[in-house]
Amino acid sequence: MAFGFIKQKLVHQHELALYRRTKCVESQNAREVKIDGRTYLNFSSNDYLGLNNHADINKAMQEGADKFGTCASASSLITGYHYAHQSLENDICTWLNKPKCLLFSSGFAANQGVLDALGEKNTHYWLDKLSHASLIDGAFASEARTKRFLHNDMLQLDTLLSSSSDKDNIIVSEGVFSMDGDQANLRSISELATKHKALTYIDDAHSIGVKGISGEGSLSQAPLDMVMATFGKAIATSGAFVVCNNDIYEYLVNFSRHYIYSTAMSPAVAWATKASIKLAQKEHWRREKIIELSHLLSTELNDDIELIKTESSIHAIVLGSADKTLNTSEKLKEDGIWVTAIRPPTVANNSSRLRVTITASHNAKDIKHLANSINKAYF
Repeated sequence: MAFGFIKQKLVHQHELALYRRTKCVESQNAREVKIDGRTYLNFSSNDYLGLNNHADINKAMQEGADKFGTCASASSLITGYHYAHQSLENDICTWLNKPKCLLFSSGFAANQGVLDALGEKNTHYWLDKLSHASLIDGAFASEARTKRFLHNDMLQLDTLLSSSSDKDNIIVSEGVFSMDGDQANLRSISELATKHKALTYIDDAHSIGVKGISGEGSLSQAPLDMVMATFGKAIATSGAFVVCNNDIYEYLVNFSRHYIYSTAMSPAVAWATKASIKLAQKEHWRREKIIELSHLLSTELNDDIELIKTESSIHAIVLGSADKTLNTSEKLKEDGIWVTAIRPPTVANNSSRLRVTITASHNAKDIKHLANSINKAYF
């Protein structure tokens, strides 16, 4: 039968406890989510700062729609580049102290668009083993050679770069890793890049807004050549940006297919993002609360529960098998807690985990309830 593999693969996903389905969310904020008529404590949101549905951002979205419309109506190089986009780019450049900023429709599009464009035949990408799928896809879709080094292994990276005969080397990593919540050794990466005359490209999707005195993410920790970050997590809107130098900016405008051939992000969203970034910069208490509640979780969990060390909003509790992780997730739902089970291929085999995200909208009572429920479900 033609396309018989479709049904076969879906059956196989069920057998492996890897089947996925969408859930229609009736309402949510950074603390709660309503699904199928029931409200749960939400520990699966990427709204780290709790800014989604903030009155100032909603007001700016309406103002942006009134001023510029809801749609850019064209790609940036045709007639889609509005004042709202330019103003947002300027704000980001000032915030992150970089000369140029380029907006994309999503983080996936940005990573693919940049790595595909820079991936010439003489380019060699060096990717952290735990790099996001968009980084892997972008690198391997290009003409560049690509090698993945062991997660955060700076000694191996140094050795690999020392043995490289390629002139154009780019080190690719993440500021905060999306599934483990740990951080890249950015200072060492920057030093190795200088030593080997390489460039750095950092995916800051889970660090922007959360790390740094004013939420500036990885650039608060080390000098980096290119940083990509999304707006759909801590910044609470949608889209993404890349900051870089003037030459790389001009190159991407001319050669990044995702930028050239995609309709520009909504100008209303760009206008709302300006308001969101201002809040992220000045409301330091949001970052401080994440740190406080994260520490509380680590002290309330039983000692034999494997919690990956982190200084981010992401807390990975590794349970191993997909079945056990799914069952634990279901037990937590019975206690009114929503924590998604993360399974292969998102993570390696036998490393399925609960990915707990703590936001500025949670409180100490929420964390204690979560920890108590995990402690019960674990056994």
